[in-house]
Amino acid sequence: MSDVQQRIDSLVKGHKVVLFMKGTAQFPMCGFSGRAIQILKACGVNELTTVNVLEDEGIRQGIKDYANWPTIPQLYVNGEFVGGSDIMMEMYQAGELQQTLAA
Repeated sequence: MSDVQQRIDSLVKGHKVVLFMKGTAQFPMCGFSGRAIQILKACGVNELTTVNVLEDEGIRQGIKDYANWPTIPQLYVNGEFVGGSDIMMEMYQAGELQQTLAA
């Protein structure tokens, strides 16, 4: 496992809820990242770890390889990959995301 992959792995496994996004929770730098933050706020998530992929090119590319998922944002809950903002929205509307976050 490469250095970047190890850093990503420790972030994902070291925090309950991790969102790899463009920008920060306070200042999302793309609409999809902003929507992901809004969904998590609507779910009442207080303990959220965000990683700004724009600050680290290694993580920006490495996270795509880590989950074998081509887009950002990417949400991880309890060490498991959940999905991007579209999947988050679908799960939220179905009530599944709230259950996943509560587990």
